[in-house]
Amino acid sequence: MLKSCYERLLVADNHPWLNDTHWVDHPPTRSTFPSITASPVRKKRKQSQLQQQPEELPEHKTGSARTEGIYKVDSKQKQQHKFTFHKELASTKPAVAVQSLAERESSKVKATQTSVSREVRSFQRRLLTAFGNEATESELLKFNQLKFRKKQLKFGKSRIHDWGLFAMEPIAADEMVIEYVGQTIRSIMADLREVNYEKMGIGSSYLFRIDVENIIDATKCGNLARFINHSCNPNCYAKIVNLENRKKIVIYSKQPIQCGEEITYDYKFPIEDEKIVCLCGAPQCKGTLN
Repeated sequence: MLKSCYERLLVADNHPWLNDTHWVDHPPTRSTFPSITASPVRKKRKQSQLQQQPEELPEHKTGSARTEGIYKVDSKQKQQHKFTFHKELASTKPAVAVQSLAERESSKVKATQTSVSREVRSFQRRLLTAFGNEATESELLKFNQLKFRKKQLKFGKSRIHDWGLFAMEPIAADEMVIEYVGQTIRSIMADLREVNYEKMGIGSSYLFRIDVENIIDATKCGNLARFINHSCNPNCYAKIVNLENRKKIVIYSKQPIQCGEEITYDYKFPIEDEKIVCLCGAPQCKGTLN
């Protein structure tokens, strides 16, 4: 149709611009589209999914979950449905993967970060050696050591309990991870705040005891260190350091920590009659925190 109209315009010779153009046939196209006309391909389920048995659902007194009302789900039962829990189980299965370019680049970045951390520690040791005994009593050098040895961390959903703290870079053994920051209060004030927090519905405890009289409260004024969960087999430990005539709580790595691994330490709660269930999942788990 268009080609015949173009030829008639050439014969009429009423448009001089037609002499500067020429007709080009369009390549043939398909008249049918299989993606539209063909029936959709049905995906087959994996044999493992077909063999998987449905989970046992809890029995409700009223006969239905909608008419049961609000009820508290057991923490162990809730843990089975956590995304991060299944994700870690899947990651523990043996799998052979080809190392991509992005993985190689990330490994180079990790190696660079490790070398920089070693250089900083070496520089601090040279300063301590140069100053001698005066350096051991210098609070400025101690503060610089804590400042330069901070690690890259992030908080996220944990398989142990709600939120947790995770490493974003490889951490060697006996290295500073993070400082536990909060309000320093007396033991009497800590007892009152603990009762008030329970009334407000704040179930998690962010009170860290420094000594017999002083306690650090990180409930409302704290940093990422308050998200560290308890474990009966922890990869970190807490240490009290004296800086500027004040006691500070610093978390150190107990063993090498890989990137993405959760930071944990032992809470060391005193023994009480009312037990707190431990959900760390360690092979040598004690069962309770206290």
